[in-house]
Amino acid sequence: MQSAVVFCGANTGSNSIYARAAAELGRQMAERRIQAVYGAGKVGLMGVFADAALQAGGEVLGVIPFFLRKKEVCHEGLTKLYVVDSMHERKIKMAQLSEAVIVLPGGYGTMDEVFEMLTLAQLGQGRHPVGLLNINGFYGPLIAQLDTMAAEGFLKPAHRELLLVADDITTLLDRLESFQAPPKEGKWIKL
Repeated sequence: MQSAVVFCGANTGSNSIYARAAAELGRQMAERRIQAVYGAGKVGLMGVFADAALQAGGEVLGVIPFFLRKKEVCHEGLTKLYVVDSMHERKIKMAQLSEAVIVLPGGYGTMDEVFEMLTLAQLGQGRHPVGLLNINGFYGPLIAQLDTMAAEGFLKPAHRELLLVADDITTLLDRLESFQAPPKEGKWIKL
């Protein structure tokens, strides 16, 4: 794995454990020489992650829509910055620049990004392994919901397995690096 996009919050959350994990992820990616791609924010977990990766000597590529850069939430000290016209173009560019996806805690934007990547993989339009870092059990209810979707016949088991989950960074990075894409399976469940 040469590069990974990191989706995470533009806030740090109410527990300092999330910022510590974002910083540790940035450091470990730099140590493993995994080029970081993210949404170019200087605030929240985004900024913590990018600063830690840069301080550890890593390469960090940011992708931001013009309107957010104009609001002065953009990190201007990145290895490379791409400015695009829309949030949609941002997701496309981040996917083009990366080989894997890592998800830290976040809000609506983070959920939008991760579910788009999973949907593309489900439809055979993307092959990025997607790893969810379940820090402090943050994603426990979401994981339970995905399991319910599979149990109730709304997700095929192979599609449920597209999301790798780990509670610690080292395990997640190891699983992403050794990921073997499952055989393509159609989205629609035959009755």
